[in-house]
Amino acid sequence: MTTTADADVLPALRAKVRGTAHPGGAPCSHPDSVLAERADGVVVRHGDTVAKAHAPGTDPAHLTLRLTVAASHPDTLLAPLTPTPAALHERLVTFWPYGTPVDPDAPEAAPWEAAATLLARLHRQPPPVGLPPMRGPVKAARAVARLEAAAPHHPATPSVLRAWHSLPAWARDEAPMPGTTTVCHGDLHLGQLVRHPAGTGAWRLIDVDDLGVGVPGWDLARPAAWYACGLLRPEEWTRFLTAYQRADGPAVPAHGDPWAALDVPARALTVQTAALAIAKCTAAGRPLDDAQQSVVDACDRMSGIPPELDGPFPK
Repeated sequence: MTTTADADVLPALRAKVRGTAHPGGAPCSHPDSVLAERADGVVVRHGDTVAKAHAPGTDPAHLTLRLTVAASHPDTLLAPLTPTPAALHERLVTFWPYGTPVDPDAPEAAPWEAAATLLARLHRQPPPVGLPPMRGPVKAARAVARLEAAAPHHPATPSVLRAWHSLPAWARDEAPMPGTTTVCHGDLHLGQLVRHPAGTGAWRLIDVDDLGVGVPGWDLARPAAWYACGLLRPEEWTRFLTAYQRADGPAVPAHGDPWAALDVPARALTVQTAALAIAKCTAAGRPLDDAQQSVVDACDRMSGIPPELDGPFPK
């Protein structure tokens, strides 16, 4: 269940995106479309223009640096329409061109190779001075905190928490990450890719909210976790991993077993996914579905196994 954003933000954002799309004030009868409406982000589209109101408390200097990275690497990241955020009802707003997202109803056409190649390209870029840490571990820690608050008595919660506490401190956002020189996306999944120009253009990464310096293996961790949990077919995982290696991505060795670099991030993303699934299902009063249960089961298996294994955590 999503949380409705501040009631004042959405209508103001609609006006803002229309003004940006039509700077001369020309009348337009085309409707707006709300692409996302959550407490941590409201996104509205008007024509080919998209406006995003970022989470309350977003650091303007950090967001500006993240926009700078996107603008500096338009072959990798979707470039913003403006270089700095605007202010709107105590929220920061950024403006973007519209791109066509991945079709969720056509999993056979998922752009795994493109995602991997874009990540490798991003990971090879020098970070600008002052770019903050990528926020992957922060989001994982918030998911676990949400689990503890929403579902402390759920029967699966203890095993998820045991799996969480088996991770090193940096993966739990309790210590600095060991890598501080690699630019990372921070929240890679297929929803973070669009074609630009819409429909016909090349794939680009979107959403810079979590972008920063850190451990590049985190960006490969969600597909790695899906593979280890049996949710991603081996051939799709191989396509993704091979494309990343061929593009000289630094997160894993060019040849040989990648799991020494991926095991901890993949475990962390598994815990994050399980924690959110339990919290959301508890709030909605419904049971876990099969995919969610498989991630929870993986946490149960992980909870008694040290994170320094050479291969994917046991299935």
